[in-house]
Amino acid sequence: MGEVSEVSEGSGVTGGASAKGGASPEDGAATAREVIERTLGDAGLEWESPSGGSYVVKLPGTRKLSTTCSLIVGRHSLSINAFVVRHPDENHEAVHRWLLERNIRLYGVSYAIDKLGDIYLVGKLPLAAVTADELDRILGTVLENADGSFNTLLELGFATAIRKEYAWRVSRGESTRNLDAFTHLTRGAGEGASGGAS
Repeated sequence: MGEVSEVSEGSGVTGGASAKGGASPEDGAATAREVIERTLGDAGLEWESPSGGSYVVKLPGTRKLSTTCSLIVGRHSLSINAFVVRHPDENHEAVHRWLLERNIRLYGVSYAIDKLGDIYLVGKLPLAAVTADELDRILGTVLENADGSFNTLLELGFATAIRKEYAWRVSRGESTRNLDAFTHLTRGAGEGASGGAS
């Protein structure tokens, strides 16, 4: 999964040293891993851990079949990264404006693009803030804004492709049911194709 580049965690003004008598970064990471694994298990989500402190979670959706979310436990923070949709075919300025305006209202994560222009949701959470309730809220935000915004992003960035797909299916007599959400875009798009089919 091509993810947005990691941002440095930083070492803080003390150079990253633990306060005297405080928990070490290793303890914090271990606790965070325990919380993540317990929370994912309790939620009944499909997940795997390819390596220590790294988790890939599948969040079931309605508009998208699922959203894959990566959780990576670092020395001081938990990184969240979820793919939303590939780079738009068109209307890039409107898509990016929509993402930036939406970012104002998001909790814990924000929209970002990688060097290819693919769209992700990314975030970073201090390990001390990783609790079952906070993780549940973050994953809920990811799902809402990856799955819930999916059709809007398709309308903004892939309208021409949607119309072409609809016309192609009509010309072949194939079902267009999963394009019903885009009726306002496809209305009349298949008339020429269906009329010319023999």
